[in-house]
Amino acid sequence: MIIMKTKRYVLSFVIMALFGGMLIFATPESTAAQTYMQRVVRNGRVRYVRVKKPNFYRRHRNLSNIAIGTGGGAIIGALIGGRRGALIGAGVGAGGSALYTYVWNKKKHRYIKVRRG
Repeated sequence: MIIMKTKRYVLSFVIMALFGGMLIFATPESTAAQTYMQRVVRNGRVRYVRVKKPNFYRRHRNLSNIAIGTGGGAIIGALIGGRRGALIGAGVGAGGSALYTYVWNKKKHRYIKVRRG
């Protein structure tokens, strides 16, 4: 009987966590965040051209990589060593993904040359 109540509580917690996570995507953005304008100068005239906003991964690449590595390490550690293994796996996953993101696979900045005349 106690196991059934525990399962209900765990299941209701998981459902509420999913609804809470969906709330983030349901909130509206400000209008300033929706329009990206790029300044273009041609023949002394200034024009503003609308540019597509970069996707979430391109804007938050470092944070996404570290979060995915931490989660993956925690899951593997929990499967191998339980609660303590999850903590150790999360630390190892975060360290490994940070090493990958900041040392081995740095962002490649692309600079555009603008001629002024």
